[in-house]
Amino acid sequence: MILTEKETTAIEDLRTQEKGLVDKYHRCISEAKDPVLQDLFKELEKKQQKHYDTLGQVLSGTVPRCDCNCSAGKEYSPVATYTGMSDTEDKTNDCFLATDCIGSEKLASSEYNTNVFNFAEPEVRKLLADIQVEEQSYAEMLYKYKTVNSMK
Repeated sequence: MILTEKETTAIEDLRTQEKGLVDKYHRCISEAKDPVLQDLFKELEKKQQKHYDTLGQVLSGTVPRCDCNCSAGKEYSPVATYTGMSDTEDKTNDCFLATDCIGSEKLASSEYNTNVFNFAEPEVRKLLADIQVEEQSYAEMLYKYKTVNSMK
């Protein structure tokens, strides 16, 4: 498969975004106070690294197969660390981190939605649509974390 200049630029831009997410989650792991949130950030860092690597394969001419069936968000069921009544500095910090990452996931999902139509190859469009769904699923996981911990 040979990408056009426009397609190559779109993949490079998406890959830059994924690298930013990998770096963000890596930083959030050390900034989070709750071990449950740290574990979630570790999981999301790995998933974003996979997206980064996948886009690298597309740049080299290979379109990896995708399962197009992301259920991570649906199946994620975090255990509450913070009680509804507690408003500690740690909880406030973790709420900020989770909220900020939800915003990043929304942006990533939107970028995939916009860029998917730049591609002529149906398998690339399918792959990008799958990654978009995964990004939405990661935001759902973060939202569930906030909900179970009574975070606003």
